[in-house]
Amino acid sequence: MRVLLLNATHEPLAVVTGRRALVLLLAGKAESVADRDTAAPMRSPTLVLAVPAVVRLNRFVRVPYHRATSVTRSGVLRRDRRICAYCGGRADTIDHVQPRSRGGAHSWENCVACCVRCNSRKADRLLSELGWTLPFVPAPPVRAGNGRVWLTDDTDPAWDPWLAGAA
Repeated sequence: MRVLLLNATHEPLAVVTGRRALVLLLAGKAESVADRDTAAPMRSPTLVLAVPAVVRLNRFVRVPYHRATSVTRSGVLRRDRRICAYCGGRADTIDHVQPRSRGGAHSWENCVACCVRCNSRKADRLLSELGWTLPFVPAPPVRAGNGRVWLTDDTDPAWDPWLAGAA
C-alpha cells in the first residue's frame, strides 16, 4: 500500500509504504490528511490502525538541490509504461532511437522502451532507413513537487488535489 508524503507546506515529497506512514504517525512526526476507505487496517497486539492515503509532516523539511534523474532501463520502461515505441507490444528492453554507434546520446530524448523483436530488427539503423516513425517525442519523465515525485497512471485518486497543484 502506497501513501503520498507531503511536506509541512503541502508539497509532495515522496511516495512511502503504508507501514512507513504509520510509523511517522505513531511517532508524532506526521498527521493524516486524507484517509483511505477501502484499505484493510494494519493490526498490532494493542492497536488497529487504518492506513491513510496522504500524510503531512508536522515540521518543514528542507530538501537539498535535486539533480536531474539519470537515464536507467527501469526509468525508461516506467516512463513509456512498458509499451514498445515501434509496434505497441509489451516492452522488455530499451532502444536508442539514434544508435550510439552513430553518435546518439544515452539520454531521455534518445531512449525508448522497445520489445526484443523490434530491437533486434532495428539493430544499429536509423528510423529513416527502416521507414519507421515514433508515435511520440521522447522526453524526460513528468515529475511533481519540484521534481521529487514521479507521476504515473497508477497514482491514487485521493492524491489528485496535491499532485494537480504541484504539476
